[in-house]
Amino acid sequence: MNASTTREEIVAAADDLFYRQGFEHTSFQDIAEAVAISRGNFYYHFKTKDEILDAVIERRLAGTRAMLERWELAGADPIARIRRFVEILLVNRAKIKRHGCPVGTLCTELAKLAHPSQAGANALFTLFRTWLRRQFVLLGRKADADELALHILARSQGVAVLANAFRDEKFLRHEVRLMSEWLAGVAAGADPHKES
Repeated sequence: MNASTTREEIVAAADDLFYRQGFEHTSFQDIAEAVAISRGNFYYHFKTKDEILDAVIERRLAGTRAMLERWELAGADPIARIRRFVEILLVNRAKIKRHGCPVGTLCTELAKLAHPSQAGANALFTLFRTWLRRQFVLLGRKADADELALHILARSQGVAVLANAFRDEKFLRHEVRLMSEWLAGVAAGADPHKES
């Protein structure tokens, strides 16, 4: 295995462990065991857990950008693209019910730790916010595009938190349906402050 491949495997394993166990509760040893490499080989690639965290955040940002680009290509219109964002709750429902939202859980943990990488992790939410705002602008809602973007982002995060807390599939599906109905109403010019 070459150095680049080993580094990628370390980052992928750390990403998974940070999501499932949390950043603070994941050790160098946990990551080294997941990749099946010696600690010496591990330290060749990363000297600190913070270096790994920064690489994980960069990996997530790159993955999110690629996903949003795929949605741009696949979605015929802004409504279809925003719906893809909402439906990610269903696509990832098993993981969300077990561990919560990967973005939300990381941002929350780093905020509690007052960790220097918190701003980097928050960039994931900013990426979604910016993308959603652009979709609402394309939908003709320029004046309140950012407000609408934050609303759907906040609501999806709340749904993820409660789906994780209650492990409730029915709740998750119901909320996704309500968000889709709200979105259809916003597209039709309805008052966005009236919930479905």
